Amino acid sequence: MRSYDYDVLFIGSGHACNHGAIALKMAGKRVAMIEEDKNGGTCTNYGCDAKILLDGPFVYQEGFARYNDLGMQTTDINWKNLMAYKKKLIGAFSPLLGQAFEKYGIEVLKGHGTLTDAHTVNVDGKNYTAEYIVIGTGARDSSLPIEGAKYMHHSKDFLDLDEMPESLLFVGAGVISMEFASMALALGKKVTVIDFAPRALAQYPSDYVNMMVKKMEDLGAIFSFNQSVQKVEKTDAGYIVYTQDQTFIADYIVEGTGRVANVENLGLEALGIEASRRGIVVNEYMQTSVGNIYASGDVVDKRIPKLTPTAEFESNYIAYHILGMNPNPITYPAIPNLVFTLPRIAQVGVTVDEAEAHPELYRVERIPFGVSNEWVNNREKEAHYTFILDKEGYLVGAAIYSSEAATILDFITLIINKKMTALDLASMIFAFPTQTYQVVFALKPLLKKA
Repeated sequence: MRSYDYDVLFIGSGHACNHGAIALKMAGKRVAMIEEDKNGGTCTNYGCDAKILLDGPFVYQEGFARYNDLGMQTTDINWKNLMAYKKKLIGAFSPLLGQAFEKYGIEVLKGHGTLTDAHTVNVDGKNYTAEYIVIGTGARDSSLPIEGAKYMHHSKDFLDLDEMPESLLFVGAGVISMEFASMALALGKKVTVIDFAPRALAQYPSDYVNMMVKKMEDLGAIFSFNQSVQKVEKTDAGYIVYTQDQTFIADYIVEGTGRVANVENLGLEALGIEASRRGIVVNEYMQTSVGNIYASGDVVDKRIPKLTPTAEFESNYIAYHILGMNPNPITYPAIPNLVFTLPRIAQVGVTVDEAEAHPELYRVERIPFGVSNEWVNNREKEAHYTFILDKEGYLVGAAIYSSEAATILDFITLIINKKMTALDLASMIFAFPTQTYQVVFALKPLLKKA
């Protein structure tokens, strides 16, 4: 039997890798991770962790503004100080993770990993072998192949801005652009959003997206849809963006046109592993065409949302599959996902569009939650919930427009995944008065009785 340096070798150290690595190490396996950048990957260092840290004061500012008519005044946000705080706190994550991996006994091999055969990865000139290999190299922001593309910035750049520019133009009206534009507007900056598509946030409920766009327009944002960016030009007055029939000018341009899987220079072609910009092709066990090589997270070609929680879920699944503890194909539960705009837009399970397209299977219940629960909802009158139930009365999907959507979404996801009935909810005691209590109160008459 061949002897390997490790039982399992991960290419990457983000959520798509480290959760599985820890599970395998705790099961007694010899594990290592290969990392050419910072420990923890994109989310930890350049993405969601940084975004949610910067987002905090804006949430409080927006909440406090709902009390302005009662004589309570909001305060300004100091972006420069906030960014300094972000750099200090988030900057400590990578070394702290390194210490945690060391404590677990997981070796981190620094450098770029390239597969040379089914059991060997070359890291900057040195070969390491393993019985199993897991690829979790994530994704990066895409770049339009246009003249002047070098003048556009990406999410990593925006999340490191020491000073917020006076005017910003966002190319693309997806999650990244809408989240960042919300913060810029709250700081009183001039914001323009252009997109090739006919609307923003195409994967989210149109009524909630329209509410968000209208709110941003009321704050001064300019939206221009059905626009294809042709080139970007630098001038003394700023950067000019040319589309097929319009021109826009701004001090700073953020490109948010999607993400591309990091599949280059991994040695996939030589092993016959199929991959494209969408990611690596895997089977129902997260295996590539080479059975002992798996892929996890954003680098996978998949239809489900590419999110940190799905990467973690896949990482753990692969670990238990390798350990023989879960021989079944991967099965995803309902996946909650949301846009961290101000307020949030969230959805889970069956979408509103799916439900409305199949009335024979689902019923849609819309609840103006903020209007009826102003007293417990921090005066957020615009808050709105949509519940989707199947013909048996089980909750199978939901969409939310609310500043509290993140917390409520997790609660609703639990109800969906556990197929809870009205009797199940009635058999529990919830804190009162809370928003979650009011959600239970709203749901019980709609759900299957028992």
